[in-house]
Amino acid sequence: MTAKTRKPLILISNDDGITAPGIATLVRVMKRIGEVVVVAPNSPQSGMGHAITIGEPLRLDPSTIFEGIEAYECSGTPADCVKLAKNVVLRDRRPDLVVSGINHGSNSSVNVLYSGTMSAAIEAAIEGLPAIGFSLCDYGHLIDFSHTEKWIEHLTRQALEHGVPFGTALNINIPKISDQPIAGARLCRQARAKWQEKFDLRHDPHKRPYYWLIGNFVNEDQGNDTDEWALANNYISVVPCQFDLTALHGMAQMNENWDLSLGGGYETRVADAHAPRIGSASPANPGREKTPKK
Repeated sequence: MTAKTRKPLILISNDDGITAPGIATLVRVMKRIGEVVVVAPNSPQSGMGHAITIGEPLRLDPSTIFEGIEAYECSGTPADCVKLAKNVVLRDRRPDLVVSGINHGSNSSVNVLYSGTMSAAIEAAIEGLPAIGFSLCDYGHLIDFSHTEKWIEHLTRQALEHGVPFGTALNINIPKISDQPIAGARLCRQARAKWQEKFDLRHDPHKRPYYWLIGNFVNEDQGNDTDEWALANNYISVVPCQFDLTALHGMAQMNENWDLSLGGGYETRVADAHAPRIGSASPANPGREKTPKK
């Protein structure tokens, strides 16, 4: 097979585990696009964020759960799965795209920080691989993924044809099925929203106390360019995410006021806030060099 006719190699992972319905849907769609390899957790890993396994062995076992597909189940986290896929399973083969999901539940706004689904995609971005994390905004036990397939295929083909910006992973959230068709897909920014959390004190049958995390999701962002706005209006949200968490606006502000010298009398400077960053959307304001103290 020549390079021109070679099917793209697509690595699939998730955080809900290799037996989850969402990954089965993703495998079915990706088989129409390219050659598929699956490395996914052997048990649910939701909310693991970007955790990795240290100090205990990682198991990687072949799986026949997907007919005709090379697949492995891993005892570790989603990030572990991508690391093992790149360094052990694929070795000298470089994936054309890494896709994660389909997550059972939303990963919009601040949820992206806790998401195991997106950690797999972000891990791929760290390795310089184009990546997408797909999530369906439905927490129900029996989820209907049928309306997601044509959109996932379309957006995946867009990523393969036009590329994903280097150092980024796309966080794509899809509204749950309803009486109305999906209105479209929108390129968005992450909304400023958060969980107002509480810990409910409960007691087990032996009267020992324990806590159960509860809370409400509060959207403090009224912009119409956010992922939360898009999903509320039945659009698919597409948010480019980066692993570089440097707050460039914070560096510019600190350059104005902070003195990092211990004894004074020396020029001090916070690193250039305008230096290029991986995945940065635009340069920040340049930093200012402080003058020596008199």
